Amino acid sequence: MILATTLALVAEEAEHHGNVALETFGYGVVAFVVFSALGLVTLSYRNVANRHAHKAEAYAKKHAADLQSTGHGHGH
Repeated sequence: MILATTLALVAEEAEHHGNVALETFGYGVVAFVVFSALGLVTLSYRNVANRHAHKAEAYAKKHAADLQSTGHGHGH
């Protein structure tokens, strides 16, 4: 019985009426920072294929027979 009374008193004490938007503002800031960081990581991979086009061309020339015989990646 004492535990229930204590919990009721703690819950009653913890109850307050404030501006909920200001209390949860930090969650929005954290979400904005996380999504901004993820956006920067995504943008860092932009145009990567074109930076290494010479390697892709060299690989295609070296393995032309392998690439043509398998088609679209299916090994029939």
